[in-house]
Amino acid sequence: MPTAAIDDVLSRAREGWTRLSATEAYAAVQDGALLVDTRTQAQRDRTGNLPGAVVIDRTVLEWRLDPTSPNRIPEADARPRVVVVCRQGYSSSLAARSLRDLGLDATDVVDGVEGWLAAGLPMSREPADVRE
Repeated sequence: MPTAAIDDVLSRAREGWTRLSATEAYAAVQDGALLVDTRTQAQRDRTGNLPGAVVIDRTVLEWRLDPTSPNRIPEADARPRVVVVCRQGYSSSLAARSLRDLGLDATDVVDGVEGWLAAGLPMSREPADVRE
């Protein structure tokens, strides 16, 4: 069986939806979208936390956001738009595709937190809202 290179997998994952710039993501959150940060603790320690974001480990993301899951977070019941962010905007695309496959209105942030920082958007040193 032939294998696909990750760039091909990523390209296919991004088909059919529009990714957001950092400033568009910030505006979406201001309009009620749920911002989900999938970065590791070490990454958050280096750059800070995204104000208002819910931190969900990538390994349990689908179970925390699927409204039919008994392990969902309360915010999943409202079926909000979900904006996923990672460090550089790669794994968040795969995560957003997976959430879209579950029927959620999900997207991600181009260039991830690095794009967020480059846009001069707010960061926080307050404790993150980590959901396990």
